[in-house]
Amino acid sequence: MAELYDFDTAIDRRGTWCIQWDGVADRFGVDGLLPFTISDMDFATAPEVLAALRARLDHGVFGYTTWQQDDFRSAVAHWYATRYGTEIDTGQLVYGPSVLNQLSQLLQMWTAEGDGIVVHTPTYDGFRKAITGLGRELRGVPVGDEEALVRELARPDAKVLVLCSPHNPTGRVWTADELTRMAELAERYGVAVVSDEIHADFVHEGYVHVPWTRVAGAGDGGGRWALITSGSKAFNFPALTGSYGLIGNPADRAEFLRRMETAEGLASPAVLSLTAHIAAYREGGPWLDAVRAYVAGNLGHVAERLSADLPELGWEPPQAGYLAWIDLRAAGVDDAELQRVLVERERVAIMGGSVYGAPGFVRLNVGCPRAKVERGVEALIRAVKAVRAATSSPSGV
Repeated sequence: MAELYDFDTAIDRRGTWCIQWDGVADRFGVDGLLPFTISDMDFATAPEVLAALRARLDHGVFGYTTWQQDDFRSAVAHWYATRYGTEIDTGQLVYGPSVLNQLSQLLQMWTAEGDGIVVHTPTYDGFRKAITGLGRELRGVPVGDEEALVRELARPDAKVLVLCSPHNPTGRVWTADELTRMAELAERYGVAVVSDEIHADFVHEGYVHVPWTRVAGAGDGGGRWALITSGSKAFNFPALTGSYGLIGNPADRAEFLRRMETAEGLASPAVLSLTAHIAAYREGGPWLDAVRAYVAGNLGHVAERLSADLPELGWEPPQAGYLAWIDLRAAGVDDAELQRVLVERERVAIMGGSVYGAPGFVRLNVGCPRAKVERGVEALIRAVKAVRAATSSPSGV
């Protein structure tokens, strides 16, 4: 299906105010690097979304807007029914400018300063900033370590489990059994759950995403929970802003909406975001399937090249997403020196694992044309080899 769309032709994003290309110096200190950084793609969004946006622009009037209308609600319900075989209660829907804004509101509703917020490690840096910025204590548990999860959830001041499902940066897709177990534990210890599912639409073949709504109340007591997400990740329109969520408890839902409409002054959402979501969820499925297949090919190329030149890594593609999370510890290279070589010699920007609390890893964004992926992985391989050679040689890099 990918052949129906052109993902190979590069679109010049320079000078469009985008963070990945125009803001690279802010993080790496140097302009002009080829970036594989922030989690957006270099592809234009689905043609159906673009057509809907053009039609809305042609209308010419952009007054105050409501998301609480059937076109939006039914589109979300349609997406969950057709993509996940899940019937949602559209009465549970809420809306916000971004997933992280929703997370911030929920943390303020459900916790106080100093409370413990449990997350899986490595941890998306947006979570870290939101949690610590509100004066809450981030408590990490390694992905897959249930003993550590139980220990942290059982602490008396643990108030919220912030779940990334699928997980960023590792690309892990949680199984139904794993999610059910988390729901049971959260309910047992009186911990609320916020499930960020913005990467759900990019689950790769062989894996299945299970929305939190399917396991909420696994312990029969209901529990306090929220699912927060957006179509902007999969369809690549984060600059339009806009996200939505589902909140189980009616009183919590009402309080969330009150905060958005009064305290935050966000009663009117961005109309182009609503337009994009509706078009994506009603008509954009074929494009999404095609771009996901293309990205899977990119990830396969990365795996092939790393297997050939750095076989000791034993790297395999992630279960979801377009972010290649690569464990370089077996290569024995220093993080700082690797970044120096990548920037100064290779002229590429690749996120270091320390950003996510995981030294020894890198996160390579392959949501881009294949030719760019090839340049990025070759630069990484050369840099690893150069640093390793310099380590064994007194002459240095």
